[in-house]
Amino acid sequence: MKGLEIARAYYEEYGEPMLRERFPALMPFIAAGLTGSGSECWGFDDEVSRDHDFEPGFCLFLPGEDVVDRRTAFELERAYAALPKEFMGLRRSLVSPVGGARHGILRTAEFMRDKVGKADGNLSLMEWLYMPDYILAEAVNGEIFKDGYGEVTAIRERLKRRPEDVRLKKLAGQLLLMGQSGQYNYRRCLLHGETGAAQLAIVEFAKSSMAAVFLLNGVYQPYYKWSFRAMRALPRLALTAELLEYLLTTDNEADTAEEKYNVMEGIAADIIGELKEQGLTGTDAGGKPQGRGLTGAVGEDLEKYAYLVNDRISDAQIRNMHVLAAV
Repeated sequence: MKGLEIARAYYEEYGEPMLRERFPALMPFIAAGLTGSGSECWGFDDEVSRDHDFEPGFCLFLPGEDVVDRRTAFELERAYAALPKEFMGLRRSLVSPVGGARHGILRTAEFMRDKVGKADGNLSLMEWLYMPDYILAEAVNGEIFKDGYGEVTAIRERLKRRPEDVRLKKLAGQLLLMGQSGQYNYRRCLLHGETGAAQLAIVEFAKSSMAAVFLLNGVYQPYYKWSFRAMRALPRLALTAELLEYLLTTDNEADTAEEKYNVMEGIAADIIGELKEQGLTGTDAGGKPQGRGLTGAVGEDLEKYAYLVNDRISDAQIRNMHVLAAV
């Protein structure tokens, strides 16, 4: 079973009965679930994941002290600590009564403030602009099993989708970086004989392409070590993950380099196609092909599309910031 399933089963078998027996008056105010850091919050855990920070457990989110006072919260912490130490062949670690940083009793406001800097998740446009995706992802991933009070669910819904102007600014920046690294600098580094620098250009292209794909899907990119796995499950441009793996894991000898450049142009074309599909290129998107490969292969210039996307931003302050301001 996956960690999320184990967490739900542990809650249903031991957590919820404990709450109903000992804290019935708190039931309308508690949210239970599993979210935050850890592969299990994504459903990405496997046997390797179980070598550290993997145990049966769940989160119980409490509202502020005006609703649930400190003494009651402390009693709840002790009750959580007393739950069975073994479940489904897994053993809980010896941690503080609150259950450690990932499980146990958490104040909703403190959890959200730790993740996104705001207890209620109400971010300004500038805060949205500079917030890393993986942080936002950790605030809304996983699953909430129960939320009688509705506070946690409301904040998660507020954070699940970034403002469109912020999405466009980030997307414009990533498109520009894709063009610089993949369509321009990769081949120039090879012509200079700098194969190491050429591979760095590939890395930059892969990072920006991946970010662009998540932005085009309207979902947050998780922490880098889970990005490929998450990308393969996206509804749009998921196959880009396999192409990026090829770029990152092959050499830069002449024949391979030509193929890699063509792959990058193919990825660029796919992303441009998605931009057009989403209506993000305006009416002046036809343009003439401008990029040229190592032996003359021609593709459309991503830089042009970066500025077309930037021009669609409604907020004048964000639109007039440097195109790379959000990346």
